[in-house]
Amino acid sequence: MNILITGGLGFIGSNFIRYILGKYPDYHIINLDLQTYAGNPDNLKDIEKSSNYKFVRGDICNKAVVDKLIQNIDMVVHFAAESHVDRSIDDASAFVRTNVLGTFVLLDCALKHNIKRFIHISTDEVYGSIIKGSFKETDILTPSSPYSSSKAGSDLLAQSYFITHGLPVIITRCTNNFGPYQYPEKLIPLFITNLIENKRVPVYGTGKNVRDWIYVEDHCKAVDFVLHKGNVGEIYNIGGGAEKTNLEITKSILETLGKDHTMVEYVKDRPGHDLRYSLDCTRLRKLGWAPQHGFEDALHDTIRWYVENRWWWEKLKH
Repeated sequence: MNILITGGLGFIGSNFIRYILGKYPDYHIINLDLQTYAGNPDNLKDIEKSSNYKFVRGDICNKAVVDKLIQNIDMVVHFAAESHVDRSIDDASAFVRTNVLGTFVLLDCALKHNIKRFIHISTDEVYGSIIKGSFKETDILTPSSPYSSSKAGSDLLAQSYFITHGLPVIITRCTNNFGPYQYPEKLIPLFITNLIENKRVPVYGTGKNVRDWIYVEDHCKAVDFVLHKGNVGEIYNIGGGAEKTNLEITKSILETLGKDHTMVEYVKDRPGHDLRYSLDCTRLRKLGWAPQHGFEDALHDTIRWYVENRWWWEKLKH
């Protein structure tokens, strides 16, 4: 099996590559990544010389590059995306280019070369905020930020290639991930590394915004499950079933690292900050997938990883 993985030097993509190579030693992976600020070669330093792994530095928006790589590929797993909400508020241009145009180029080349499966990795943020209940895959998309809007656009484009051309597309929408190798601009690694350095942690607004959290390995297992057992043309929500306010997350990290609430700094809320995300994952669970990691244990493991791997994150922050 030959798989093209885009964005494989990023947080989730690199964890997925390591997981797949560990589970399927006969699979061959090509990792296409532009190696922007969040694409870190250190994420896959331990497997970079594996015989069934190849890294190609390239842009998913470059059709010549994609077309050449995809010729002998069986499946595509498309992680590559600009994903930081704050950056999209400051300048949305890179998000529209990568998330929409890049997805179009991949879909077009996949169609040309009769790819067997195209897994498009999306986000729960495309649904927008919900006060009560949980979003189902059939709900209307009401994204709030330029980032989530660009991802919603790429979802619709991917879906259109299934409906119009019959390209075997599957879309996954996952909740907030955490775990090893997450770039330290995101909430959990930012707070952990700040506290390790005895710096205060910035909490937006009141800290009452709610997110559902999933350990990155559980997300990787879900994508693997969908890759092999999902129904083409479907959308699958993926969630960890661990809804927490930002303050609850902060408190857990503080307690684990032996810090108190004086290390919290409340800062001005960002524009359009969604209050709550929540997904109904019944469709995927009925197929047989379920998360394996409890939130607190996985958070403790994650904190331990950042404590033990300062070499990885210190140069990224400084």
